[in-house]
Amino acid sequence: MRDLEARLGARQTPGGSHPGLGTRNSLLRLGGRVYLEVIGPDPEQPAPSGGLWFTGGRARLPALVTWAVRSVDLDGLAAGPGGHLLGPVRSMSRIRPGGDRIAWTLTMPRKPFPRQGIIPFFIDWGDTPHPCAELPDRGVRLVRLSGRHPDPELVRRELGRLGVELEVAAERAGLVAVLQTPAGDLVTL
Repeated sequence: MRDLEARLGARQTPGGSHPGLGTRNSLLRLGGRVYLEVIGPDPEQPAPSGGLWFTGGRARLPALVTWAVRSVDLDGLAAGPGGHLLGPVRSMSRIRPGGDRIAWTLTMPRKPFPRQGIIPFFIDWGDTPHPCAELPDRGVRLVRLSGRHPDPELVRRELGRLGVELEVAAERAGLVAVLQTPAGDLVTL
C-alpha cells in the first residue's frame, strides 16, 4: 500500500477483511465505476492452508494480478459460449470497517489467473451500492488497461467468448494498467 501511495500520490481507502481467506483490502477510485483493489495478508487472520487468496500464484508481488468485469447475468454468462472458462457462481459478503454488510456474487475463471490474469473474473454487486459510490475521488484515473500474451489471438478469442474486449499484445503474459496521477504523471503497473 505504501509503495502504491508513493507512486500515485494518492491514499487508498481501507476496505475490509475477507473472512477465512487470510486477506484484507483497500480501494482506490480510478474514475466513474472503476477502482483498484489492493489485496494483501490480514494480520488478524491465520494464513489459510491453501495459501492466500489473490496473491497471484507465481507472480512476483506486488503485481497487477487480475481484473474484474461487471455483469448482471452471471448465470447466463456461465452457461454461454465462454462458460467453460468460468467456475461456479458464488455468493460472498463481508463487513465493512463501518459495520455494514456488503454482498455480491462472482464467478472466477476455472484455473487461478488463467493467461496470467488476462481472463477476468465477473462480479454482480446486486443490491449493494457499487464501491465507487462511497470512495473519495483522489484524482487518479485509469488511462488504459491492456494485456500481453505470447498467443494474443488465442486470448482475444477466449475473451470474445465471454463478451469482453481487451487489447492484447504479443509479449510475455501479464496485465498492464496506465494510470494518471493527481500530478499529471502517467504510472504503469
